[in-house]
Amino acid sequence: MSSKARLQHTRTEILDCAWDLICEKGAEVSLAEIGKAAGISRQSVYDHFGSRGGLILALVRRADDRLDIRQRLFSAFETEDPRIRLVATIEVWIHFVQEIFPVATDLIRLRTTDEAASVAWEDRMSELREWLLQLTSSLQRDGALQDVWSAKTASEYLWAAFSVQSWGLLTQDCGWSSAEARSTLTRTICQVLLKGTDTQA
Repeated sequence: MSSKARLQHTRTEILDCAWDLICEKGAEVSLAEIGKAAGISRQSVYDHFGSRGGLILALVRRADDRLDIRQRLFSAFETEDPRIRLVATIEVWIHFVQEIFPVATDLIRLRTTDEAASVAWEDRMSELREWLLQLTSSLQRDGALQDVWSAKTASEYLWAAFSVQSWGLLTQDCGWSSAEARSTLTRTICQVLLKGTDTQA
């Protein structure tokens, strides 16, 4: 195995151990604990990722790849019927949020005190906002978006409405079930954004 391949293998092992620990124990897992689980020192973890924020960014990017979020979103965007297109997008994103919630929550918490985490958060969210703008532009093109919205403001509302924070407030703080949160978010987002949406849908 080449040195580059060994380096990548070690990074992957660190990320897998970190993911498992954060999912099992929550956001307070230390770099030392992650290093111990991966059979290396805390310093080695730091050497690979630069900071906790760098590690969390790598974790989220790995989740992007593993869960194929970009491809799944863009497949939803290709749906012909505008309402089904929006619903499919919401389904894809909420599934992703459920998978990454422990790691994403840590990244959100860290971004106020860790510059690397703040950069990591903006890196992921700016890309998501760009993707959602493509979606809402397509809804506007098809005449499905309510007239009060521009494609940009609709994408920003959608980004906020089904964010990791919103999901946490509903399922953690308010104690909603995942099914209840999913169905309510889907219904209300469609009502707010789309023309002619049945308020009981």
